[in-house]
Amino acid sequence: MSAPVSAAAATVPRSLFVFSVLYGGMTCIAGVLGNKQASVGPLSVESGIFAFLLLVVISSAMAELHGRAIANRLVRFGFIPLIFAIVLFELVLALPAAPSMEAARLEGFQLVLSQSPRLMLAGIAAYGVSQTLNVTIFDALRRGEGGLLWLRGAIAGVLSQAVDTLIFISLAFWGVFPIGELMLGQMIAKVTLSALLVPPLIYLCVWIGRRLDGRPNTMH
Repeated sequence: MSAPVSAAAATVPRSLFVFSVLYGGMTCIAGVLGNKQASVGPLSVESGIFAFLLLVVISSAMAELHGRAIANRLVRFGFIPLIFAIVLFELVLALPAAPSMEAARLEGFQLVLSQSPRLMLAGIAAYGVSQTLNVTIFDALRRGEGGLLWLRGAIAGVLSQAVDTLIFISLAFWGVFPIGELMLGQMIAKVTLSALLVPPLIYLCVWIGRRLDGRPNTMH
């Protein structure tokens, strides 16, 4: 005999549950992916942007489906898996490696996962500000039933990614080396990818969310 489902659990929309799980995973993996510089056509970007763009997409889709308050709560809860991941990374890095572990594998592991406290704090600050800004702009541009989803998503995504780049690079590298060229290049790349990828992915996530919740799909 199955245990009774609480009233609170029964009221959680299926889309919110599914996308919250995906959102938490993206907050954890973004920093790891960022260790690779990828070429996307003429653009050169750190690969963590793909996870961060999914964070932008999911938070926007949740704002569209469930309102600004729920989307902002999702952003705040995103700090939990992010901080736990950082703590676990540091714990595992501090543990001695097994004698049987290959030296090359150990060196690569240490190189990829070790980050300075300054880089970690920069990433946390950039995440919190940019994601909150994204939800705020996306919802503020909404009118009535919510038209022009693609335009709201593009504007919010572009502005939030520009702010993300400004905060992260300034906090992480100010005083270490000249950051003007790096910031300009990353900002152009992130803004371009945000404008191209975010709108269609928001449409897709909203469509999936409405299917999960059994709601009609009437998007503009």
